[in-house]
Amino acid sequence: MLKTLIASLPRTLLLAALCLAPLAQVHAQAQMGSGRIGFVATERLMTESKMAKTADARIQAEFSKRQKVVEETVMKLKQSSEKFDNEAAGLNDVERTRRARELLNMEKDVQRMQREFQEDLMQRKNEERAAIATRAYKIIEQVAEQEKLDAVLAEAAWSSPRIDITDKILKLLDK
Repeated sequence: MLKTLIASLPRTLLLAALCLAPLAQVHAQAQMGSGRIGFVATERLMTESKMAKTADARIQAEFSKRQKVVEETVMKLKQSSEKFDNEAAGLNDVERTRRARELLNMEKDVQRMQREFQEDLMQRKNEERAAIATRAYKIIEQVAEQEKLDAVLAEAAWSSPRIDITDKILKLLDK
């Protein structure tokens, strides 16, 4: 394990240096006074804004009936499976095979239903997030121009609260 860690260390350091090089350049420019940067926590925009909360409520309402149907179907499968397990010993081979096949088909249908539900739900969430992102990026661009920022970072391992403009963007997004 130690050999693996040591062998991968140079590659990790190289990767870290490559990732940090652009940030170092931006930081150097900011230190010279020729550039200003801002930071936006985009995930906060996607969870804390009124648009995001409204979208979540809309999606919840849109998918609640379908989710209930999926949950009920899962319960039916579970009950049928338990019933089969209890009665299997007393069934003849033909009946046991028929019911096992029915359960298998029912399980496939439930899995397909769950998969389709999850895919549709994720697609709707992605559509709503894309609408929020489009609006947010326009606002970020406006704020960057107003405050004469040279760069606005959307992801960072750490950022100073001094350059964080997330709250300002949230307020403007909520208008």
